[in-house]
Amino acid sequence: MGDGGAVVVGAGPNGLAAAVTLARAGVPVRVIERMGSVGGGARTAEVTLPGFRHDICSAVHPMAYASPFFDRFGLRDRIAFVDPEVPYAHGLDADRVVQAFRDLGRTADGLGADGEAFRTLLRPFVDRPGLMSRLVSDTPLRPPLRPWGLLRIGLPVLEQGSPLWGHRWETEEAPALLTGAMAHPIQPMPGVGWAAAGMMLAATAHVGGWPIPVGGSQSIVDAMADDARAHGAEIVTGHEVTTLDELGDPDVVILDVSPRALARIAGERLPARYLRALRRFRYGGAAAKVDFALSGPVPWKDPRLGRAGTIHLGGPRSQMAAAEAAIARGEHPTKPFALVSQPTSFDPSRAPEGKHVLWAYTHVPHGSTLDPTEAITRRIEEFAPGFRDVVLHATALSAADLEAYNPNYVGGDIAVGDVGVRQLVARPTLSLDPWRTPARGVYLCSSATPPGPGVHGVPGWRAALSALRHDFGIRDEPDLSPRG
Repeated sequence: MGDGGAVVVGAGPNGLAAAVTLARAGVPVRVIERMGSVGGGARTAEVTLPGFRHDICSAVHPMAYASPFFDRFGLRDRIAFVDPEVPYAHGLDADRVVQAFRDLGRTADGLGADGEAFRTLLRPFVDRPGLMSRLVSDTPLRPPLRPWGLLRIGLPVLEQGSPLWGHRWETEEAPALLTGAMAHPIQPMPGVGWAAAGMMLAATAHVGGWPIPVGGSQSIVDAMADDARAHGAEIVTGHEVTTLDELGDPDVVILDVSPRALARIAGERLPARYLRALRRFRYGGAAAKVDFALSGPVPWKDPRLGRAGTIHLGGPRSQMAAAEAAIARGEHPTKPFALVSQPTSFDPSRAPEGKHVLWAYTHVPHGSTLDPTEAITRRIEEFAPGFRDVVLHATALSAADLEAYNPNYVGGDIAVGDVGVRQLVARPTLSLDPWRTPARGVYLCSSATPPGPGVHGVPGWRAALSALRHDFGIRDEPDLSPRG
């Protein structure tokens, strides 16, 4: 074992989770971040006009309450959240809107003939306190439930991930509401991997909700960085790591990077078979983003959309499926799925008085260079006539721009890898400890490892725990709480 402690490459939520865990265990830690500030996929900045603070990537945080790392870290005791009573709403068209309330029963009551079918489908997830935390705490090779429990949640996933996905529905509203939440993973529909990730996301709305951090996503990573520093970690920004050789001789290196970047940075130390697996790792469809500074709230034709923390503009399920199929073919859909949030409806501190910020993205083909401003604006206008009149400024990021901003988003893939069923199980390789690479002391902790995409810190936490066991001989988990 060397004498250099640990180096963490990347100061996004996963890299900082690794740094916090190592520092709390007494390991000397240095974090190196290529950008000028910490945050990765959870930065907040003024990108349109002065005084308008926008979340650059993540904005709403379904995993903030479900994450076992954040639970141990005591995130809810460290920063303030707003919990919208309507976590998300879906627009089929300007005159047809459906809402998902935090209460599953209230949601079902608003879905008419399909209410009981919706309730029955999600109840196996919602009725198990702590299930979400257990599902994201380990690898798919170590299931957190006994066979009967797995069957109860597995059957709904298989149903919604197969051609049988429409058999239980009588109307368009309930499947559209569900599919809007399930469409966050950018995948052709239906599919088992897509359904597994999407149904868990939909269920979190009825378990803990989809909270919005006061002050923006930056408040989450700032709390993590502050804790790491308080326990001795050093954080260096504005430096890009290109090879492990430049890091000296640390005992451990944990990289919050894509498999492609891992192969480039650590290639000489990795066996050929593992390198081939990294290079075969598939990246999926992409996102393209627009941040709007607004003179007033979005003029939704149906005000129920304005009461939701997250808004899905996707039309009926068939329309969303057609849009995702077009993306898989490398085409830009004529009726794109748009995901929208107006956080200033719940946290007015992010804009000058009376003004608003709007966060919006759409799905596009991998590597797209198309500016999404007009496509997203046109889609919002379908549900909010006059929206253009309240736009003061817009700043866009194409899929290619997203990769330039954060190289982990290869081709604009914000999930850091396709989330089809194969890559949910083998992420990036099939292993009981997928965070640990074959190279001694080298670990991967990005969203390309289990449990996959989202701001939850679990890959960094699990990579750090593995490093503590294998490289530092520390088997007891460190206390991560604010009191620790």
